[in-house]
Amino acid sequence: MLNLLQLDLISLRLLVLTADSENLTKAAESAHMTVSAASKRLAEMERVTDCTLFVRLARGLQLTPAGRGLAEHARHILEGAQRMAHDASDYASGVRGHVRLFANTSAIIQFLPDDLATFLTANPHVRIGLEEALSDMTIQAVEDGRADIGIFADNVPAPRLQRRPFRRDRLVVLAPQDHPLAMRETVTLADTLDFDYVALNQGSSLLRRIGDAAAGTGKILKVRIQVSSFDGICRMINAGLGIGILPLGSVHPELLVSKLRAIPIEGDWATRTLFVGVADPQRLSPEAANLFNYLSQLE
Repeated sequence: MLNLLQLDLISLRLLVLTADSENLTKAAESAHMTVSAASKRLAEMERVTDCTLFVRLARGLQLTPAGRGLAEHARHILEGAQRMAHDASDYASGVRGHVRLFANTSAIIQFLPDDLATFLTANPHVRIGLEEALSDMTIQAVEDGRADIGIFADNVPAPRLQRRPFRRDRLVVLAPQDHPLAMRETVTLADTLDFDYVALNQGSSLLRRIGDAAAGTGKILKVRIQVSSFDGICRMINAGLGIGILPLGSVHPELLVSKLRAIPIEGDWATRTLFVGVADPQRLSPEAANLFNYLSQLE
């Protein structure tokens, strides 16, 4: 069995650099060592692992399956070492704890900038690692232990999490100002389903919510274009490529002044609750528990 103590971080970094460039000279330059020293390190790694990592070609190197696999492991090890160095630096400068927070796009765009700014002002020695993810992925990250806290939409099941209400938002139809719906004070979802939609990509809780509501009307949601962000939806709608449904708080106010119209949607389904959830409140660090309690009192 391979003894990990025989592998050092310099050699692992060289392995990754060589895998990325498939050129020993370029990898050696990036690692600030001579070609001969780099070649010696790679040969030693092949000896230690008892694997051929590269096939030497006239114009460079080609990874073997073993080389690809070990290079990916090396990336994870280096990322972990980098995180450890950052954490050590934070602790040395007075940071007392780290909290890993996953949240869906709606929460990040509408609420978290101000909410986290307020929290961190009162808790300056806490470091929050925030990652944007779909609601499904956010819930999975909390369940797997990759996140301490998750914020997700109400229409995504989270039976293994302890959840509390975080915020509520209101969905609106977004349309160009010259669109036939733009003069309406309110619309029903059925009113909109004769028109092409710009929507988020598959997997988003918002698209699922709209699709479920459309199915209840007996009509089909006609998605013309799918994009990965709320800003992308706004741009496509502004270009006349369709209408869309977004949380009102996610739309830049200036767009509603000169380019687009936000039309309220009739029906309870257009009011959403975002939840904040954890796997087990009793097992949170003091810093994570403090943030969880803070976020769950903002509704």
